[in-house]
Amino acid sequence: MDKVPVRVDGRFRLGDVLGSGSYAVVYRARNIIKDDAVAVKLEPISNSSSVQHEYKILKHLEGGVGIPCVLWFGRESTYHALVLDLLGPSLYSLFLTHNRKFSLDTIVNLGDQLLSRLEYIHSHHYIHGDIKPQNVVVGLGDLRDTAFIIDFGIAKAFWNTSTSVHIPFRQGQCLTGTPAFASINNHLGVEPGRRDNLESLTYMLIYFLQGSLPWLTSDEEKLSSSLILECKVNTTIEDLCHGIPVEFATILIYTRSLAFSEDPDYNHLRSLLRMLSSMSPAPAACLLDFNQPDVHSPPLSNEPWVIEAVPPCPPLRRSTRV
Repeated sequence: MDKVPVRVDGRFRLGDVLGSGSYAVVYRARNIIKDDAVAVKLEPISNSSSVQHEYKILKHLEGGVGIPCVLWFGRESTYHALVLDLLGPSLYSLFLTHNRKFSLDTIVNLGDQLLSRLEYIHSHHYIHGDIKPQNVVVGLGDLRDTAFIIDFGIAKAFWNTSTSVHIPFRQGQCLTGTPAFASINNHLGVEPGRRDNLESLTYMLIYFLQGSLPWLTSDEEKLSSSLILECKVNTTIEDLCHGIPVEFATILIYTRSLAFSEDPDYNHLRSLLRMLSSMSPAPAACLLDFNQPDVHSPPLSNEPWVIEAVPPCPPLRRSTRV
């Protein structure tokens, strides 16, 4: 790899590595003019740039609540550089810090916020493609109770704006995103759509409630996508949601039943979650209880803000829903 520049755009001085992955490396950096901290994502320049793609999508989504703010994009030496507001830890890091336990109110509030984030992203005709705990972070300071969706490197448009037509249903596609949280249709090679983002979000909320998922081993070794798919297909919704509020099973049934181009009913899903808040003895409306970690918890890890590589496509099976 080429030598990493000391500064980007002359004003962003690079510091420690925050995370790295298949496409890019994220650094903590300091704006030497304003003297504030930022995040800089560097990717070696190639014909196909995920960082450049991410920049274009973030500009289209600019101004949305819980969407990372782009400060600068350009070329620095042999790298594409994307400069973003510095955000806080990922939900995965926080989950480990809290001994793999979030309160029901926190999970409900996270689900409520993230449904709104996905509705906003979808309203701009994009699907994210890799919803998982590592790709949701909290803000800093006054934004510590705000969930941000990050890593738009494999996000794509589901709507052709020039023809005002939904992208066509296709099979034979490769699995995209992270197998543990991917939808069953994504595993089966079906073109992803809005329903797949929502199914991934539901798996994530169940993961926080249960502490794990049946297709994750106790030490969370990386299983093959085909084994994960087999376990997902063979795990009934009743077993997956055993011991947690029935509303989460209802949400999963709904997201799995959506047709490929169907408009999701986000208000219906939010209402299911908000019923749980009203049932709670002391709902902490829109607050996330991440401020008091257990004193014996391990330190926060630095999660990569980039997309992980995924295994090859599993053998295709017929999807039961178009």
